[in-house]
Amino acid sequence: MTAMQTRRIARVRPHSPASELEQFFVANDAQDFASDAGKVWTVIDSPFPGSLANAGAPPRTGWQHGSTVGEDSFIFLAPSVPANVLGMAHNTGQAGRDLPPQAFHKAATSVVGPGDAIELAPGVGHVDPEAELTIVVGRRARGLTLENARTAVLGFTVGNDVTARELQKTDDLWISAKSQDTFTPAGPWIVTGLDSGALSIGIVHNGKDLRHASSADLGWDVDEILVYLTSFMTLHPGDLVLTGFPAESARLHPGDTVTCRVEGIGELTNPVRASA
Repeated sequence: MTAMQTRRIARVRPHSPASELEQFFVANDAQDFASDAGKVWTVIDSPFPGSLANAGAPPRTGWQHGSTVGEDSFIFLAPSVPANVLGMAHNTGQAGRDLPPQAFHKAATSVVGPGDAIELAPGVGHVDPEAELTIVVGRRARGLTLENARTAVLGFTVGNDVTARELQKTDDLWISAKSQDTFTPAGPWIVTGLDSGALSIGIVHNGKDLRHASSADLGWDVDEILVYLTSFMTLHPGDLVLTGFPAESARLHPGDTVTCRVEGIGELTNPVRASA
């Protein structure tokens, strides 16, 4: 954890939903995420004003604004329903910085939440996970500058930029390599007030801790990425921006479990299975 005061915000669904489309937003201010206080959340209004996709479900018993709910009463969903999911290509170290910034688009339909399966299609070939510090956009933003870029950031979450390597080589736009269903796990929550400058990033693959790296190893930092993206497009509340993967990966196979870790945020764990 960093020394800064942080808050967690999550999008969740009660275990006994009135509808499978139900979603509520909850917050927790405990600085020790594993403490008893860290397991009790408060229902809040949507942190994405103006976004119909991120509106909260109608209140019901025990789930009104200000109600407290325990983690045993809900499941964590992906932290938002994004209009856009973007990633940064070749954004590692000086070699990345020596190249112009370049983004790629991931389908919003590729986003899944904690515990959801990453599904590998028949013949997809070599597939890698990529643990990434992920920006969660909090407001409509265009034409940001280095001075005001952070005003568009609600907070950060953990993202997994799952990538099919053979398809990446044959698809210049990387759409088939990165936009397959389930190829963008995200969560389990958003952390606000986080200093993103030097956070440890890494993967645990089937219980093996792979070589970690740091967000300081990114070629282009959070503010620069947002300035670049908003120079040609509008970002919307709930959009996700995966900033790059500087650490070690390992090929995924059906039956695997992969955990992505980002310091100060936590762990995002997903099983891997073959798709039908």
